[in-house]
Amino acid sequence: LIDRIHKTISQLNTFKPEQIDGSEEKEITLQMRDNTASFQGMPYLLYFVLPNLYFHVTTAYDILRHCGVELGKQDFLGQP
Repeated sequence: LIDRIHKTISQLNTFKPEQIDGSEEKEITLQMRDNTASFQGMPYLLYFVLPNLYFHVTTAYDILRHCGVELGKQDFLGQP
């Protein structure tokens, strides 16, 4: 898992600002099971991506806690 995180961070570091600038307005279309959903970039991030991210992180945290891994709130929030 740690290797995957490092690989992901390395991939993110390859992006240049000009590749991302202006994507707040970009039209994003997702194919769902029976339909499609369209978003502009910023609402997509704020109302689709981030809630899904927090859901999955929280669920993984809960499963680990349930399985006896000693995790606390600071592990979830990260180090200051």
